Amino acid sequence: MKKIFYFAAFLMVLSSCKDARQSKVETVVNTQKDTTTTTLQVNEVISFKGQQVTGVSVANDGRIFVNFPRWREGVKNSVVEVNKNKEEISFPNTEWNSWKIGEEVVEDKFVGVQSVVAFEDKLYVLDTRSQLFQNVLDAPRVFVFNLADNTLSKVYKLSEGSYHPDSYINDLRVDKKKKKIYFTDSGHAGLVILDMNSEVSKRVLDNHKSTSAEASYLTFGDKKWERAINSDGIALDTNNDTLYYHALTGYSLYAIPTSAFDLEDETQIENQVKFVAKTSAPDGMILDANGNLYYADLEHNKIQYRQADGSISTLVEGDKVKWADTFSIYNNELYFTNSRINEISGDISEMEFTLNKVTLPTR
Repeated sequence: MKKIFYFAAFLMVLSSCKDARQSKVETVVNTQKDTTTTTLQVNEVISFKGQQVTGVSVANDGRIFVNFPRWREGVKNSVVEVNKNKEEISFPNTEWNSWKIGEEVVEDKFVGVQSVVAFEDKLYVLDTRSQLFQNVLDAPRVFVFNLADNTLSKVYKLSEGSYHPDSYINDLRVDKKKKKIYFTDSGHAGLVILDMNSEVSKRVLDNHKSTSAEASYLTFGDKKWERAINSDGIALDTNNDTLYYHALTGYSLYAIPTSAFDLEDETQIENQVKFVAKTSAPDGMILDANGNLYYADLEHNKIQYRQADGSISTLVEGDKVKWADTFSIYNNELYFTNSRINEISGDISEMEFTLNKVTLPTR
């Protein structure tokens, strides 16, 4: 009963979006149609029974990391490394993953990990500090681990005022040139910008149109998945110093130059926001080295990509794509998790959640 109560409370919070965002937004037909569907083989890397995986990141040396958010009781590990024998190894060790709901929050244990990002020789572990979709227990943070020896090298805690009690800091990108980390907040619409030198973070585009949910539900066949989820997917174009982002329940892709985050005036920052394109409703996003932006079409079991010229193509579709949640690219292969979020209504102990990969076509 307790879990049902928490989940119901979460739904009420999400449903409290402004009236302008309460109804489903019609998908606007793209000016450039989805002209290509590439038939590619989806290969399962590993399956997790009864453990809902969301994030994945593959390091430069091929090491694979995944995470499991604490959306319910019974989460065995927050972060796992999948080794070459397809064994699940608690990362960085068992102790870091040992926190249980109801226990005192401590500095050296994960609470609610939503995302893992391998960047250069480090793994950035985003801990929402939220459990069961409730308010944050303390400041959301990023634990940075050195992949050479799996030791903790840095902790970035978000500054007071850069997050809300109902924030759910969802995903991140590391900007080496700017020495900043960019975050989306899917619980309370907005972006968070963290300066890695000063370790101070600030909030921008708070409740802005571009970071807010456009719809109160998604449609899967003849069923409605009734939620309103704000800014979620995020991708960084380091060649053009541009940050892309997208609400989960929405059909609009936005971008902003990273130079805008150096401005102090919020109005000036808002004026830098650009609408890019109408897309499907996605979760995570990622850019490849050629400037192709990959994202899911959640409602139609697809993974699509938008090329630099604005054309949109389908990479893969079918029953092996079930809420493609998060992406990582390694050795010309796209890794993605199937978190099956829309299918869950209760006990997940018999459900299988998979990590998959597909070889990208040569261009």
